[in-house]
Amino acid sequence: MADSGVSVGSESLQLYEAQFFGFTPETCTLRVHDAFRDSLNHILLAVESVFVKRLCPGRDPPAELRLTARESTQKLRQFLQERFEIMFQRMKGMLMDRVLSVPHNVLLPDDQLHQKYPEGKEDLMKLQDSIAKLLQAYEAEVCAKQALLAELEEQKETQKRLDEVLRWIEELRLSWRREGMGNVQDSVRHMMETVGQLQDVVGKINKQNKGLDEV
Repeated sequence: MADSGVSVGSESLQLYEAQFFGFTPETCTLRVHDAFRDSLNHILLAVESVFVKRLCPGRDPPAELRLTARESTQKLRQFLQERFEIMFQRMKGMLMDRVLSVPHNVLLPDDQLHQKYPEGKEDLMKLQDSIAKLLQAYEAEVCAKQALLAELEEQKETQKRLDEVLRWIEELRLSWRREGMGNVQDSVRHMMETVGQLQDVVGKINKQNKGLDEV
């Protein structure tokens, strides 16, 4: 029915009428209002053009005449719109109460099943509780998915650092193979520089792993 299962806030929106008609009564009356104002503007402009042509037959009207005609049109538009707003409020009330409202004894096809098989208040509360739990589970799943995506990005960055370590190790191995043991001093110096770079990279990787553990 029109007043079943609808809160006070929802009644002001006339949700049942929106289901019944396919549009809200407020939207319908607003469109009628806008259509009338648009029609009024077009009619006044057409009347203004006719009067200007009648006052200056066979020749172009002077700018002063056009300006005076436009000012007169604007005054007439304002006068008619003020009167229309008063009349429209009355018309809107009649439309909302007598045309765009659904009587309490009228049911939508979907609601006829509820009348035939009414559910108790306890069943409704259980259903609402079940919906709330499903929403909570869905929100938790979304949060978990976001956390996994963030962790995946961290893992990609960590893999990139590890690839750099492997590349440096390969460079070190090739350097020792190329130089052999003939130049021990230079090889040791090169090795110490590489070890320093490796230590920096390992430190960054450890920090990233701690971040992943916290996630």
